[in-house]
Amino acid sequence: MRDAVVTPEGDRMRWVELPGGGGGEGRGGRQGEGGAWPPARVYVHGLGASSPAYFAAAATHPLLAGPRSLLVDLLGFGLSDRPTTFDYRLESHADAMAAALRAAGVAGAEVVAHSMGGTVAIHLAARHPELVSRLVLVDANLDPGTTPAPPGAGSGGIASFTEEEFLAGGWREVRDAVGPAWWATMRLAGLEALHRSAAHLVRGTTPPTRELLLTLPIPRTYLHPAAGGPPAGTPGLRAAGVTVTAVPDCGHTIMLDNLPGFAAATAEALGAPAAP
Repeated sequence: MRDAVVTPEGDRMRWVELPGGGGGEGRGGRQGEGGAWPPARVYVHGLGASSPAYFAAAATHPLLAGPRSLLVDLLGFGLSDRPTTFDYRLESHADAMAAALRAAGVAGAEVVAHSMGGTVAIHLAARHPELVSRLVLVDANLDPGTTPAPPGAGSGGIASFTEEEFLAGGWREVRDAVGPAWWATMRLAGLEALHRSAAHLVRGTTPPTRELLLTLPIPRTYLHPAAGGPPAGTPGLRAAGVTVTAVPDCGHTIMLDNLPGFAAATAEALGAPAAP
């Protein structure tokens, strides 16, 4: 496990690192014997989750193993610190992650990000373009007021409480709604982090996340469960050069529900040539 200070108050983000081959310095990776190393790969979890728990099997799958990989826990979640003074805006999450990646010596990374983590990753790429060379968004939240999670259990359910109500006991209703699997990692989150992140996810950003995604000049892929049909605004995504890929036999947690399908779709997305 590695860590880095990401706020003026000394709060630390932590990640599990798989050394792989190369440090990810620069868009094409570090120069190694026989050519350039592949860029580093960064995995980012969704609301109430943790990247080591959700992505360890994927990052070590034969189709995806090899590059240096960082399984990052956002500030307030998983292994990372849970400050109560941090605002947990999506942009603030992105800036904190940028500080962690710079401390890790990572630039031009391939970022694989799930749900709310995908929203954060889009802002990371827009605000710190030198850090991201490619995005694979896993059923990510693109619009305010939406959540692909089960009704009542995701960001909308959490944000239906005021912060005071949530801290005073509303979190127990969320615990009972999400069930033991999700609660296994959600219970590690700071309550302020959980509520504020969910509220900002529902509230949205300026400029809107979807607008930022459409204008990013890097390869972008959006993975979604086949059973749910294409995501909203698919024609616009494709017109902007975003590859939209359906993964069969899965729900919102694609990497956990169908690991082989997720690994195949992600490997294809990461292997696709960059647009000129």
